[in-house]
Amino acid sequence: MATPAEHREALEAGGTAGPPDGCAGPARAQPREFLGSEGAGVEVVVLESRANAKGVREEDALLENGSQSNESDDTSTDRGAEPASPLKETSFSIGLQVLFPFLLAGFGTVAAGMVLDIVQHWDVFKYVTEVFILVPALLGLKGNLEMTLASRLSTAANIGQMDTPKELWKMITGNMALIQVQATVVGFLASIAAVIFGWIPDGHFSIDHAVLLCASSVATAFIASLVLGMIMIGVIIGSRKMGINPDNVATPIAASLGDLITLALLSGISWGLYKELESRAYVNPLVCAFFIALLPIWIVVARRNAATREVLYSGWEPVIIAMAISSVGGLILDRTVSDPNFAGIAVFTPVINGVGGNLVAVQASRISTYLHMSGMPGESPETAPRKCPSPCSTFFSSDVNSRSARVLFLLVVPGHLVFLYTISSMRGGHTTLTPIFILFYMTAALLQVLILLYIADWMVHWMWGRDLDPDNFSIPYLTALGDLIGTGLLALSFHILWLIGDRDSDVGD
Repeated sequence: MATPAEHREALEAGGTAGPPDGCAGPARAQPREFLGSEGAGVEVVVLESRANAKGVREEDALLENGSQSNESDDTSTDRGAEPASPLKETSFSIGLQVLFPFLLAGFGTVAAGMVLDIVQHWDVFKYVTEVFILVPALLGLKGNLEMTLASRLSTAANIGQMDTPKELWKMITGNMALIQVQATVVGFLASIAAVIFGWIPDGHFSIDHAVLLCASSVATAFIASLVLGMIMIGVIIGSRKMGINPDNVATPIAASLGDLITLALLSGISWGLYKELESRAYVNPLVCAFFIALLPIWIVVARRNAATREVLYSGWEPVIIAMAISSVGGLILDRTVSDPNFAGIAVFTPVINGVGGNLVAVQASRISTYLHMSGMPGESPETAPRKCPSPCSTFFSSDVNSRSARVLFLLVVPGHLVFLYTISSMRGGHTTLTPIFILFYMTAALLQVLILLYIADWMVHWMWGRDLDPDNFSIPYLTALGDLIGTGLLALSFHILWLIGDRDSDVGD
């Protein structure tokens, strides 16, 4: 039995021996018993505790919502024996959180379609037809940027990178500067694409119209990004404080507001600059030069943030490729919008494309956050499949991402019924909603979302396995594919309806 003097000698020698025999206190293993006399065992225990604490903090960051629970038969309250899954939400909680922003996003796309139906008769759209060609490309690109920003900030908030005021301010300044750079460059590229697509069919080129397109596109993209970026930051911070998963609400709000605000700004700015062509033609190049001159400032600010520095250098490929994909859908719309047999397609196209893009953006953002909770891009956790997933695993497994896919898919029909009724009540598109039209429209919408959700499941995991952050790369591709698939299926539905004679009797004056 050790005496108190021997116990003191052991402490002076650097050990952490337990209390002397006969003293009260909890039993404590001495490090000599498993790592020798150097005391390294204590350091290992401390590091392990810190690692566990960090994991708990990251997990709690996403599990603050009291309604989140695991849908399983295990009712045990002891969770220490097995690691907790990052996303533990019931189907009801997912649907409840997604429903309101989904409806808000849908009404935003309905409003955008109504605005497009009105402004297409303005002089600037009649005499500078390239502005109409610019609409789908610029709306798609702006939607990509804003939803990518929302997804990136949602993941940062869920894994605890925006918990302190210093981290929050750093994320805000870096991301705001980044989207200003992306918006300016994207706006300029979109104007070039509009000029090219407008010049190819008739071979006519006007330098005044080209400068007008550049100034309108760059100014619209810059102002819309500034407004939407601040709204997104407020939505994400508010969601965290209310215990709502930002992945469920941020991307639909970004998409809905992006379409409406961008289209309204583009129409107003292009109309104003078109009026200046007659008396003060120098205003257009000055506006374009002003916004491009601000690029170096935003680049410097974005480079100071490690999180946005990588995107600043490597985030251009998906945006440019998405622009090419969206442009194909824009060409389909350009060929059909003026055809009497496709009356109303200008109103319905933003709705079907917006709803599909919103839903797939929510799913991609959720899967990305799920993977971020398991490690870093490039790692292959057990939750990430190595092969192309089967449709059964995407929609019918017990995984939380499969559960959310089912919830999002089930929102398509009731959501579109509400939006179609709204359009019909406002007499948008001058068309009557017949049962056969609703059947074909719903078939196109369901098929679009089904394809997009499956592609999202494969694409996000594929990018993760190749050391690419899905928050920055997946959403531009998915929303652009949504525009292409939605426009193509809707045009096909209108063509079939015309062949069977349904549309002939429904077209108004």
